[in-house]
Amino acid sequence: MAKIPAAVVAAGGLVGGYGVARWTKKRQLGGVVLAAAGATAAQQWRRQAGGRAAGALTVAYVAAIAGSHPLAKKVGAWPAVFGVAGAVALASWAVADRRA
Repeated sequence: MAKIPAAVVAAGGLVGGYGVARWTKKRQLGGVVLAAAGATAAQQWRRQAGGRAAGALTVAYVAAIAGSHPLAKKVGAWPAVFGVAGAVALASWAVADRRA
């Protein structure tokens, strides 16, 4: 079975979490998706790059969730979500995935 890169897991969690919350109109469901993907990505980050890098990338993931809200007021919801998801994916690749 092919391993899914942590960058894809993290970005997919951000996009999927927002999508689930928006389409179901249940923010808690979106939060479950965000949390599950974040925890999965954090485990991969720890295995690939160590605890310190995993901690930093987890902070970036949570900051992306928080940062997408004010950004959405300027550029719209979906562009904000895709922008922060791309930023987290790039950071994940640079710090952890390219080593694997």
